Amino acid sequence: MMPASPLPSSVEELATPCVLIDLDVLERNVADMQARAHAAGVKLRPHAKTHKSPEVGRIQIAAGASGLTLAKTSEAEVFAGLGFEDLFLGFPVYGADKARRLLALADRVRLAVGTDSAEGARSLGDVFHAAGRRLRVRLKIDCGYGRVGVPPERAVAVAREIADLPGIELEGLFTHGGQGYAARSPDEAERASRDEGRAVVEAAEAVRGAGLLALDAEVSLGSTPTARSSMTSRGATECRPGTYVYNDFSQVTLGSCRLEDCAMTILATVVSVPAADRAVLDAGSKTLSNDPLHPVPGGHGAVLGRTSRLARLSEEHGVIRVEPGESFRVGERVRVLPNHACQVSNLHDRLVAVRGGRVEGWITVAARGCVE
Repeated sequence: MMPASPLPSSVEELATPCVLIDLDVLERNVADMQARAHAAGVKLRPHAKTHKSPEVGRIQIAAGASGLTLAKTSEAEVFAGLGFEDLFLGFPVYGADKARRLLALADRVRLAVGTDSAEGARSLGDVFHAAGRRLRVRLKIDCGYGRVGVPPERAVAVAREIADLPGIELEGLFTHGGQGYAARSPDEAERASRDEGRAVVEAAEAVRGAGLLALDAEVSLGSTPTARSSMTSRGATECRPGTYVYNDFSQVTLGSCRLEDCAMTILATVVSVPAADRAVLDAGSKTLSNDPLHPVPGGHGAVLGRTSRLARLSEEHGVIRVEPGESFRVGERVRVLPNHACQVSNLHDRLVAVRGGRVEGWITVAARGCVE
């Protein structure tokens, strides 16, 4: 990899396109979510898939986070190598090859992984059992999102199968209220939050009642659109939002944050104005990703200070549909608020940390591309 190029001291001197992270906003977001978790009496274990960065992870831990959530084994290997000591993989990890890597990780960090089947847990437990060890696992509950996880009514049966496996310790239950990203009103968002909390808490009570779960077992939930409400669910012990650290245009349109709570923007330059209703930026899908806006698709990013949005992207071009009464000029530099901060992080090796109009340094996306 090429070494990082020297950074200028002023934002106005940065080459474009580049991703900016406003440290004042980031630090405020971290402190606010940590305070909410403290008030709710739950641990905060942020999902680091949003930033994939040791610098940001350390800010979260320093603020009081109990550990980090990740998705993939390779992400855990990166963060363990950078000194993080308490990791949960909120993903149904499968296979002896992954199990051998997890076994090595368990020597270095406090580790737990997700599962939603006895088959998946067995594929990991066999390796740990052969080594005379036990792997902590959490059973995933589907709270209505319809992706992975067992229905709450099947939690006891599946938990019993998992608890009986050699090499496995059932340490808790978890869920993810991803349906909150489809909420088109505050009432729908609140309903998604209630469904999330009720599903995992009631499942945990049933599993505990069957003698399969300790009284102090983890009952974990949370997504950024639902976290503020779902973390107050009686019986929840942990919350795992991720996007809140940067926020994005989808979180604004969902009502999860204000525009001023968005720490991530893309600095781009207008390179062409071929028509009155069209301007083109030097930031395309390689910079912004093609992720749609939630909850209702509507372009590929907002141009701050304008009503115009990015209407379409190719790899290197971002095409703005210029709204009546607005105009752009070639050479003008603009800030774009992306639809999905997590995807943007994964497209870049480094982000630029700024405070005010001054450049503070690089934020390293150390776990970029960790998909296995």
